[in-house]
Amino acid sequence: MATSNFSPHPESDQSVDMKPLPKVNVPTMFRLGLFQMGLGIMSLLTLGVLNRVMIDELKVLPLIAAGAIAMHQFVSPARIWFGQMSDSKPLFGYNRTGYVWIGAAIFTIVSFLALQVVWQIGSSLQATGWSVATYSWAAVLALMFALYGLALSASSTPFAALLVDITDEDNRSRLIGIVWSMLMIGIVIGAIVSSRLLERPEICGAALLSYDPSQTNKVVDIAKLQQAVNPVFIIMPAIVFGLSVLATLGIEKKYSRFNSRSTVVAREDQISLGKALKVLTANRQAGVFFGFLLVLTLSIFMQDAVLEPYGGEVFGMCISQTTRLNIPFGIGTLIGISSTGFLLLPRLGKKQTTKIGCLGAVFSFCLIIMAGFSGNAGVLMGSLLCFGLSSGVITAGATSLMLDLTAAETAGTFIGAWGLSQAMARGLATVLGGVVLNVGKTLFGVPVLAYGLVFALQAVGMLVAVWCLRQVNIQEFQVNAKTAIASILEKELD
Repeated sequence: MATSNFSPHPESDQSVDMKPLPKVNVPTMFRLGLFQMGLGIMSLLTLGVLNRVMIDELKVLPLIAAGAIAMHQFVSPARIWFGQMSDSKPLFGYNRTGYVWIGAAIFTIVSFLALQVVWQIGSSLQATGWSVATYSWAAVLALMFALYGLALSASSTPFAALLVDITDEDNRSRLIGIVWSMLMIGIVIGAIVSSRLLERPEICGAALLSYDPSQTNKVVDIAKLQQAVNPVFIIMPAIVFGLSVLATLGIEKKYSRFNSRSTVVAREDQISLGKALKVLTANRQAGVFFGFLLVLTLSIFMQDAVLEPYGGEVFGMCISQTTRLNIPFGIGTLIGISSTGFLLLPRLGKKQTTKIGCLGAVFSFCLIIMAGFSGNAGVLMGSLLCFGLSSGVITAGATSLMLDLTAAETAGTFIGAWGLSQAMARGLATVLGGVVLNVGKTLFGVPVLAYGLVFALQAVGMLVAVWCLRQVNIQEFQVNAKTAIASILEKELD
C-alpha cells in the first residue's frame, strides 16, 4: 500500500512518477514462476525422498528425522531480517535479486551435503545403534538443515517482496495464481523425474537388504542407496539454481515499483528493522493474521513428515512409488490454484475462498484415513488429489490475503513476518507429525491407526483455522499500517 499523501521529498517522488513502468505480462509471470518451481523440487527432495529414506529404509526414529528436517523452518525468524535487509540495503545494485541468487546457490549446495550426513547416520545406526556417535550425526544433520533454512529465507523472502514490488492491485491475483501454480508444477516434475531416477529394482523391497553377521536381521545396503540417490541430489539442485537465475534475471530493473511507492526510499536513514517491527506490532490485525497463518499452515503440513512413510508402511510402496504420491497432490493443487485465481477469487472474495478450501481439506483428510483402512493405493491417490485441490484453493486465497496485508514501505518486513508464521508452523508441523506418529504407534500398535491419528488432528486444526479467519479484517489493517508509518516518519522529521 502506498502512502503518497505523506512524503518528505515530494519533488523526488514526482520525478519518479514521470517514468511510467510497464505492467508484468503473462509470459513474464510464468518466468517468475520458475523460481517457485525450483522450490517445489527442493521440497520434494527434502520431505519426499530424504524423510522417507531415513524413516523407512534407515530406520531412524520419526521424531529425530522430522526434528532434524524441521530445523530449516525453526530458523525462520531470520526471514524478517532478510526481508528488512532487502528493503533497506541493496545488493549488487538491486533490493531483491542479489539476495535471491545468493540464497539459491547456498541452499542447493547444502541439500547435497545434508544427504551425505544422512548416510553417516545410517551407517552409525547399523554399526552401534543409538550411540553417542549416531546422535552426534543427527545433531550435525539438524545444523545442516538450519543452514539450509537460512539460505532459503535469504532467497524466498526477497522474492515474495519482489512480487509486491512489481505488481498493482489489479494484476496481483493473477500473478499469484500463476507463480504458485508453478510451485506445484515443480513438485509434479520433481516427483516424476526423481521417481524415474530412483526406479531401480535393487533399491526396492527385499533387494535392498543385505545380511550382516553382526545383526540378527537383514539390514539395508546403504552403498546401494547411495549409488541411486546421490545423483538425484546433484542433478536436481543444479537445475533449481539455474531456474532461480532465469526466473529473476532483469525483472527488478524493468518492473519494480519500489522506488516510486516508498515514501522513504530517498532518505539516507531508511526505516530500520526496529522501526519496521514497530509498524508491524502496532497493527492488531497483523497479530490476528499471524495467528491464522500459524494454525492454517500447521494443519496443512503435519502430514509432510509421515505421508511417504505412510505409503511405505501401510501400502507396501517402494521409494519411487511413494515419491509419486506427490503427483496427484501436485496436480490437484495446480488445478485448485489456477481455478481459484481466475474464477473463485474474483467472485467469492479472498476470505470466503480460503474458508471453502479449509473445509475441503477436512473432507480430504477423512478420505486419506479411509484409504488406509482399505489398503487400496488407488483410493489413496484419489484422496491426495482432493487434498491437492483444497490446498490449491487455500494457497491462492491465503496468499492473496497475505499480499493485501502488506505496506509498501516495509514490504520485506511484512512478507518476512508472514513467512515467519508459515515457517514456524511448518517446522512445528513436521515435528508434531513425527511425535503424533510415535504416540500413535505406542497407543495402537497398528500402523493405519497411528497414521490416522495424524490426519485426524489435521482435520481438527482446519476447523480452528476457519474460526481464526473470521477475525481477519483487511480494511482495519490498511488504516492502522498507514497511521503507524506516518507516525514514525513524523517523529523522524521532528
